[in-house]
Amino acid sequence: QVQLVESGGGLVQAGGSLRLSCAASGRTFNTYAMGWFRQAPGKEREFVARIGWSGGSTYYTDSVKGRFTISRDKAKNTYYLQMNSLKPEDTAVYYCAADRRGISAMRPDLGASYDTWGQGTQVTVSS
Repeated sequence: QVQLVESGGGLVQAGGSLRLSCAASGRTFNTYAMGWFRQAPGKEREFVARIGWSGGSTYYTDSVKGRFTISRDKAKNTYYLQMNSLKPEDTAVYYCAADRRGISAMRPDLGASYDTWGQGTQVTVSS
């Protein structure tokens, strides 16, 4: 059974950068599409980015386009969210998620498209 563990969160000033990592254990990790979501206090969980299982197809929510990059390293069973030009509105708990069923190809922005979730890592951007 696949397990996901996020890391790399922290406190950063506006305009700074962080790289989040999601380490996956599981024999079929390389066949999964992977996504990043975030949840700010008092708000619903929000889609951030998705990468297809091949690593060649990516999709981002409008608010992070041009600033965030999702990628994966299949050899290390790890995928990443590189976050540049961070804004206070990016403050949230960030979660990585795996889609073992292929649903996210059609609906990448829905949490229900993913079936395995990490525990989350806090990102705080100060102004």
